[in-house]
Amino acid sequence: MSESYKKAGVDVQAGYRSVELIKQHIDKTKIPGVLSGIGGFNGLFELDITNYKNPVLVSGTDGVGTKLKIAMFMDKHDTIGEDCVAMCVNDIICSGAKPLIFLDYIAVGKNIPEKISEIVKGVANGCLQAGCALVGGETAEMPGFYAPDDYDLAGFAVGAVEKSKIIDCSKPKEGDVLIGISSSGLHSNGYSLVRKVFNLDNCHDALGSYVEVLGCTLGEELLKPTKIYVKTMFNLIEKFDIKAISHITGGGFYENIPRMLPKNLMAKIDTNSFSIPPIFEVLANEANIPKNDMFATFNMGVGMVFAVSEKEAGQVLTHLQQQGEKAFAIGELISGDNGVELC
Repeated sequence: MSESYKKAGVDVQAGYRSVELIKQHIDKTKIPGVLSGIGGFNGLFELDITNYKNPVLVSGTDGVGTKLKIAMFMDKHDTIGEDCVAMCVNDIICSGAKPLIFLDYIAVGKNIPEKISEIVKGVANGCLQAGCALVGGETAEMPGFYAPDDYDLAGFAVGAVEKSKIIDCSKPKEGDVLIGISSSGLHSNGYSLVRKVFNLDNCHDALGSYVEVLGCTLGEELLKPTKIYVKTMFNLIEKFDIKAISHITGGGFYENIPRMLPKNLMAKIDTNSFSIPPIFEVLANEANIPKNDMFATFNMGVGMVFAVSEKEAGQVLTHLQQQGEKAFAIGELISGDNGVELC
């Protein structure tokens, strides 16, 4: 152990302790194909190519954004890792790929092993929901760069899909129905605006306030983990002709839905066709945020949108409802320049 390094603010022993604490969480995520444990220089995974004729690897990376500030203000770190996994694997499923492995990166001002364990616990829970393995990661102690209680969290996922089954923007047609699956709330987007609206950087106490219309405290609402749609969407892909998929993240409807469409189609969305959770109404009313700005920033209660033929739409909705999902026919595809029209 280097005493000089410790005096500079990096506690190597705390790093070793963190590794010991997170092993239990990582072990829970092992799936067939995992060839390595933590402690090496990399994570090894053997792809079972007998399940594919022409496998294509699909990757996704993301962080949690300033939602991390809410976790820090509340000193609650056991769910934020789910958000990190969700932001990556929900993107991967948009191509029809099954997530296989995940790696995380945690940068801290001071390595507190118990806090690291809580963060990784959330990551592991997210991996379990997505059916992928946590095969490695990195914890970097960076004193002087981050404040002692601050940290950042990012992740990287890899999945696989049969090349002939890749979902892209080539299949949607005019008249196709857009179906949306409900979100768990804000997910992990728009938190810079959320913090400003509620003045959270200057008034942490607001997070402990019970809000009647939310049925919980503001902090509990803001820390609800991002919903992971992998198993739901993969089940749909196996049963129906899912033509295109969009994960509604930062940029809301206006930025994300056009990404799944060809240039000659646009999405016509009926904003009265789905229920908007109270948190979005609270935000809009608190700061008098215009409707267009809300739909350009937040998921508005719909975290995943996909296109199907009009013929299959009813069956898809019935199937989702039987699976316990809240799903809505939120609009249709019409001829026009790539974009979104709210009505």
